[in-house]
Amino acid sequence: MSFPALFSLLLFAVSIAICLRKGITNLFWLVGLLATSLAFILLNLIHYASNYFTGNGINDSVLYTLTSNLEGAGMGKYLLPGLALLGGLVLLFCAVLWVLLRARRLKNRPVYSLIAFALVSASLVITPATGEIYTMIKSRHADKGEEFYTYYKIPSTLISGKKRNLVYIYAESFERTYFDEQEFPGLTPDLAAVKQQALDFSQTEQLPGTGYTIAGMVASQCGIPLFAPFDGNAAGSVEGFYPGKICLGDILKASGYALSFYQGADLAFAGKGQFLTSHGFDQVFGRKELQPRLKDPAYVNDWGLYDDSLLDQVYQQFETLSEKGQPFALFTLTVDTHHPDGYVSRSCRKNAYMDGGKENKSLSAILCNQETVANFIRRIQQSPYYKDTVIVVSSDHLAMNNTAWSRLTRHDRKDLFFILDGSGAQHGVNDQPRSTLDNGATVLDLLGGDNFIGLGRSTLSNTSLVATTPTLSDKITAWVPALIELWGVPKSITRYQVDPAHHRFSFSGSTFTYPLVLKIGNRKIEPKFETYLLAPLTQQLSEFRPGELFVWVDACARISLIWPGSPPSGLCLASGKLGSRPDIRQIAEQGDQGTVRFPLDKHSDTLYQQTVAQLKQATPPAEKG
Repeated sequence: MSFPALFSLLLFAVSIAICLRKGITNLFWLVGLLATSLAFILLNLIHYASNYFTGNGINDSVLYTLTSNLEGAGMGKYLLPGLALLGGLVLLFCAVLWVLLRARRLKNRPVYSLIAFALVSASLVITPATGEIYTMIKSRHADKGEEFYTYYKIPSTLISGKKRNLVYIYAESFERTYFDEQEFPGLTPDLAAVKQQALDFSQTEQLPGTGYTIAGMVASQCGIPLFAPFDGNAAGSVEGFYPGKICLGDILKASGYALSFYQGADLAFAGKGQFLTSHGFDQVFGRKELQPRLKDPAYVNDWGLYDDSLLDQVYQQFETLSEKGQPFALFTLTVDTHHPDGYVSRSCRKNAYMDGGKENKSLSAILCNQETVANFIRRIQQSPYYKDTVIVVSSDHLAMNNTAWSRLTRHDRKDLFFILDGSGAQHGVNDQPRSTLDNGATVLDLLGGDNFIGLGRSTLSNTSLVATTPTLSDKITAWVPALIELWGVPKSITRYQVDPAHHRFSFSGSTFTYPLVLKIGNRKIEPKFETYLLAPLTQQLSEFRPGELFVWVDACARISLIWPGSPPSGLCLASGKLGSRPDIRQIAEQGDQGTVRFPLDKHSDTLYQQTVAQLKQATPPAEKG
């Protein structure tokens, strides 16, 4: 536990002790202390729950994941710890409530209540959770980062020369640190032997916005850190993922490659399927598509297919594509090494790693996975097609909080990235400073394309921004608004088009999945969606200020709960302000298009308060009963 965390807990404990010993003067101090204590406890609950996932507290990976589709996430291993943490929160708050109510019976001088309140307030400010949330909010209100576009480069969409095939392996949480023989003796014998034959990039850093799976994939293919719009603009609800931006898949597709992606987990989780299909991939396979092909469909883990099953199917696809003769790029993502403790495929001969006389489950998963991945690579190398193939092995991101976490964090950690060139032209160790943003540009360069993509630069013939810009991490934080703008969310709305068959709402060249609410500002539109763990749209809309404009596309039955007299069924569009009756129209079953109308009625404070109250009380029809 860090010093700020310990100090904040100490201040909180001293504050409660003062209350218990000296009492509380009056009801005012009781309510103030209770509210501040609740805020302190809730913030620390969020921090420790987030830290259990990430090892780094509350960060963008937590925000993105909670505001995206969690379908397919392997949440089983987190259920009991989550319930235990929630139970601890309830018990702690009950204990604090008991102390404060007991202290209320004692009489003291007001100075003791003031000191207690000051200490608990200080604990709230000092606790790491407050700083983590402040940093995220600040990054989204930073300078627009106009200089971002002096670094962001758009490559050509064509590759010249002979087109060699590409096999790209994202190894889940498999960082370079695991190859340290002094720290983890005998952990990676098979994959280390393969890596000896490769061009190994030993200094690959992880930058902000690249530290979780979908972010690592976007970084490696687009040269862009992933920052989703702040309040719930989930990728799965947007038509396209960084639409219009040139990524590695787009270039390969334009150059005549057939693109495939295989993973054992569900494609819906975190919008991976949406990202890939938006950027050139022809075939995208996840758990739903691959599990029925298994000889034993019950042989799956919490996330999906085990890696031995997955890579068997990937190799079959490699042979099929190689025989066709068309250039191809075959990407895959493993899952057995996913935190908190991973999974062990039953085909592994090396399936248990002993650490201090007992098995470490995360390291057992690494030991097994490195054998599985190495065997897959050797199958390709032993095939007649290897000479025309480039194989890439890459971390998707650094490992998160797992059973080897305390040992990993003792090191200067780097991501894994090495290339096996079937032509034999590339091998050795490249120790130039670089980041995962450079991975796609390096692969593109090797295949005969440009030596840059987005913020990425090829380590073969260019210099990484990590080397030329020592403050790159700080710059990325300042560029968050510019990075969010790359999603292309329009800044104004006049005309719209609705496609009920596909639940799509389009305006100003962009398409979104409804139901949704658009918050209309001055040259800014914020889409708001209903995704897992987010508040219903009615609750989000209730937080709008009196003068803020909105467009709400949803079931008429839901809108009529707020404004009686609306059409009772079908799909409706409401536009206006909360302080006056909005314009409400029914959308035709076959689809509709029209112009958004914002009524000019005078604002009514009374009507605004009534509407907000109705929105807070409203329950979406799907949640009734």
